[in-house]
Amino acid sequence: MKKILTVAAAAALGLTLAACDSGAENEMEQQAEAVDEAVEATADAMEDAGQVTDEQADAMEDAGEATKDAMEDQADTMDAAPE
Repeated sequence: MKKILTVAAAAALGLTLAACDSGAENEMEQQAEAVDEAVEATADAMEDAGQVTDEQADAMEDAGEATKDAMEDQADTMDAAPE
């Protein structure tokens, strides 16, 4: 019985570790978040300065979000790719 529990626990641990993000994936996701935050800050500053309209600032923020999403998708495929 102990042997079965030990094997089951080891299998569960292995699956848990396999599901974790790699360091490279986490780094890319952090960069994606930084890009999105920088675009949003720039859009807000430009809107506050009257350089762009609210709609233009929203479009810039949407583009930043799309870039972030694309970078995160790319990071997700890093671990899925066979080595």
